[in-house]
Amino acid sequence: MSLKHIETVFALVDCNNFYASCEKLFRPDLTDTPLVVLSNNDGCVVARSKEAKKLGVKMGVPLFQVRELMRQHGILAFSSNYALYADISQRVMSTLENLAPRVEVYSIDEAFLDLSGMQQLHNLTEFGVTVRQHIQKCVGITVCVGIAPSKTLAKLANHAAKTWQQTGGVVDLTSKTRQRKLLALLPVAEVWGIGSKLSKRLQQLGIDTALQLADTAPEFIRLHFSVVVERTVRELNGESCLALEEMAPTKQQIISSRAFGERITDKGQMAEAISEYISRACKKLRHEQQQAKQLTVFLRTSPFSDKDAPYSASKSVALERPSSDTRLFLAKALQLLDALWVNGYRYAKAGVMLADFYDPGVYQPGLFDEPRMQKGADDKLMQLMDTLNAKHCHTIWFASQGAKQEWSMKREMLSPAYTTNWQEIPKVR
Repeated sequence: MSLKHIETVFALVDCNNFYASCEKLFRPDLTDTPLVVLSNNDGCVVARSKEAKKLGVKMGVPLFQVRELMRQHGILAFSSNYALYADISQRVMSTLENLAPRVEVYSIDEAFLDLSGMQQLHNLTEFGVTVRQHIQKCVGITVCVGIAPSKTLAKLANHAAKTWQQTGGVVDLTSKTRQRKLLALLPVAEVWGIGSKLSKRLQQLGIDTALQLADTAPEFIRLHFSVVVERTVRELNGESCLALEEMAPTKQQIISSRAFGERITDKGQMAEAISEYISRACKKLRHEQQQAKQLTVFLRTSPFSDKDAPYSASKSVALERPSSDTRLFLAKALQLLDALWVNGYRYAKAGVMLADFYDPGVYQPGLFDEPRMQKGADDKLMQLMDTLNAKHCHTIWFASQGAKQEWSMKREMLSPAYTTNWQEIPKVR
């Protein structure tokens, strides 16, 4: 007796207005208050609460352009609190892993769930409601759930769940009739992977809606576009072409870079910034359980300023063997800075990049290379630093990183580290 074919079903769970929701999570007094979250150096709006959206605040608009609107309507602004958002995201994803057998963390506020086979045991809409209620209860964040036989359709189902309140935040598109009804309502630009350029080309061919794209022959799309767009057409017709990725792909490079809060003209301050970026990059490298052999350091003035003379430069160096030891990369980075630094410029940004990755123990040294006798001790030292800093929030750092870091980006409206710093835990009175 043959086993019955199990139909593929995905759910996309997406946190609503995630950054703004995190800011409100520990501030019940702001439940109905319009607020926005700003980009690095408090420059532009990168997230909006639903109240701010209704008042007409656009995504990506510079803060100075909406100051008057914010004053008129009492819209609050917050600096990006990355530590808070990452921690709340981890709590959401951990909760989802307890609800579904397989989970792919797609972004900081989105995850795909594999629900294949569950439709035989549960009503999928009811399951979506359960997911919403459980995350609201355990974490305090509101999510919407889109359910469909392919990832692309699940994305559109999630869009519908967010757009139409009468859905209750859950849309099940496993029905072919419901799929076609929704696709007919959505412009082709709303389809996952179809950007503005592609949508314009499709519209020139008379393809204006997602349904028209789904009804176009895949062979025709492949001939005029690419196999990627052809795959999208097949996904719109319920054919799963994108598998769930439970393991994130290994990074090919790690970049640590920020625009400065103030222009840097002092080499000592630049050395602090480069040291800080090296420390962050190496920590990420160890988290990925990788080692790197290539290091690049770059710095530049602002390309948008008429006051600053243009200057942009970078230099790279290869280590003798791969490593994740912050000390080795610090020494090389500061040597590269000596070669890059030119007095007289007002530097706006700098950064470092680690590349040429190896799994630990895989690299084959040369016949005449000096053996490393202290490798185990070095690894334990870095591990100890990471553990202490994770538990006690920036407890140990290298002297070259500096203590005050006056060059760091502006975050004048930063909320407390509610969940990652013992000194800033909310107090109930």
